[in-house]
Amino acid sequence: MVSNSVTGLLSLFSKRVPATLAVVLTASFLAPAALAQDRSDWPTSFSVGTASQGGTYFVYGSGWTNMVADALGIPGGAEVTAGPVQNAALVQTGDLDFGMVTMGPAFDAINGESALAPGLKHDNIRAIFPMYKTAFHVMTLKSSGIDSLDAIPDGATVGFGPVGGTPGTYWPRFFETLGKNVDAQHGGAADLAGQLQDGLIDVYTWAAGVPFPAFSQVEAQADVNFFGMTEEQAKKIAADHPVSLFTIPADTYPSQGEDHASVSMWNFAIARADLPDDFVYAVVDTVMSNNPKMLDIHKAAIETLPENYDKNAFIPWHPGAVRWFKENGFEIDPALGG
Repeated sequence: MVSNSVTGLLSLFSKRVPATLAVVLTASFLAPAALAQDRSDWPTSFSVGTASQGGTYFVYGSGWTNMVADALGIPGGAEVTAGPVQNAALVQTGDLDFGMVTMGPAFDAINGESALAPGLKHDNIRAIFPMYKTAFHVMTLKSSGIDSLDAIPDGATVGFGPVGGTPGTYWPRFFETLGKNVDAQHGGAADLAGQLQDGLIDVYTWAAGVPFPAFSQVEAQADVNFFGMTEEQAKKIAADHPVSLFTIPADTYPSQGEDHASVSMWNFAIARADLPDDFVYAVVDTVMSNNPKMLDIHKAAIETLPENYDKNAFIPWHPGAVRWFKENGFEIDPALGG
């Protein structure tokens, strides 16, 4: 149970992003193994917190929601949210069954330092499977003349993503680390893409699995510059923030002709602690056993592999997920529920 003040924060915060959109994904078949299961304690439907439309989270999250719904014969809804911070809070309060989080916001949430619900330790969230690394990337229109972080002038208007999302949380911190003085504009992925093309923002920053759908959309309609960081900038940011050095490969986008130095952080799917173990086991099995189908959803799923379970060093695991990983030869840290 959360306090009235936290409930108020959740209500206020939800108004700062597009109204939550449930993409109802109905099941098309029942797997034979699922028919034989005792489902007496299973939910009749489930919800998954993603992020704004036009971002990788929404595409990836809608995809695995649909895949699980089909496999288990249970309707699922992929919900538009502001991203990891809100997902963690809504799973904690029981408003969502599942969510997707980057490890930086998840660490803050578990330790009661969430930007959305400060002081509330998120002790009801559980890890269920690894997703992929979130990369931090930048786009501008060629007409702006801005082709690097150093070239962004003081006072430029920079799109940082939704308040509470990974880009909206960490890009402003990175700019502070680099000593850049800019005007922040927060918004969803598709919204910021439109603002860039309309000249309402000068720079569009984002963080997600690459390629970012909204970046690809803008590139298809306008001449753009893609850039990351210099190696020195990336090292400086990695020294001060919970990220790792990363390279965005050349040709991630057709007009990106060379590798870009950057930083990244891992993403994990999470679940409410009180979801039935057998149900969570079945969800994890569906995703972890079907990487080719996940790759059809988004290229970032190349990292959605069981062996990446060890990238979680602090979120307790759900017992249903622990069972799946142990049965498949992976040892979960006992300190995290293994």
